[in-house]
Amino acid sequence: MRRRHKNAFTLVELMAVLLIIALLAGVAAKNFMGQTEKAKVTTTKATLKTLHQAVNMFKLDTGRYPTEEMGLYELIEQPADVEYWTPGGYLETTDVPRDAWKNEFVYQLNPESGKPFVIISYGADGREGGEGYDADLYSTDVD
Repeated sequence: MRRRHKNAFTLVELMAVLLIIALLAGVAAKNFMGQTEKAKVTTTKATLKTLHQAVNMFKLDTGRYPTEEMGLYELIEQPADVEYWTPGGYLETTDVPRDAWKNEFVYQLNPESGKPFVIISYGADGREGGEGYDADLYSTDVD
């Protein structure tokens, strides 16, 4: 009869330990991914707020809102038909920012909400509508 050494593990014990480690890694990965998506929502809301303020400053300086045709690009490139445009633009970048999922923002004049304009991120899926992290984010809803 073979004797088992005191410190030796059986294959069953080893498999049980590996299964527990795998389960813990799965839970940790799920929590990490949730925090990452939550951070992307927070970042996108902050960018929406900045863009909304920039559009309002553009309106104060020029007397009109950016057109839907040129949209947010008028915040970084002076339109030919405006005189009082802030040199250097209304954003601290040379490109119009994208949301945290690398999608372009949508700019609309006179949306159904009755507001003069709105800037929209279509969320994680990049499509209109959705729930959770795929939900649309509106500049008019950001505090």
